[in-house]
Amino acid sequence: MIKSYRELCRLSSFEERFEYLRMGGTVGRSTFGFDRYLNQTLYQSREWKISREGILLRDSGCDLGILDREIFIRPTIHHLNPITIEDLERNRECVFDPDNLVCTSPDTHQAIHFGDSSLLPRLPPERRKGDTCPWKRAYLQA
Repeated sequence: MIKSYRELCRLSSFEERFEYLRMGGTVGRSTFGFDRYLNQTLYQSREWKISREGILLRDSGCDLGILDREIFIRPTIHHLNPITIEDLERNRECVFDPDNLVCTSPDTHQAIHFGDSSLLPRLPPERRKGDTCPWKRAYLQA
């Protein structure tokens, strides 16, 4: 199944978007193996930096493009459909296609690749009237 940002945006909740993107990879399995230098070269390229900036602006720097999911550390730009060595060598459109890219937090990115929802960042507890120590409740519930 080919995934797209347009299709992702039809899903309103963060959880639905995560399930749509979940890959269920294996920890320790290298995507590019000995050819990892290829994707590292990509991420240093001018074309990638321009593309990355466009995705950050489009998604307002929010996790999976959900506006109440701000990212407070360096965001990761995730390919909805994994790219291959051949995609990089042939400079295929899918590498820079905005419909194949989404802004994620590093934790969400790991959760997508490993298919592990326990890695997803949690929202802070909602504040209530008279609630002077919401962080205590969060730790007690964890």
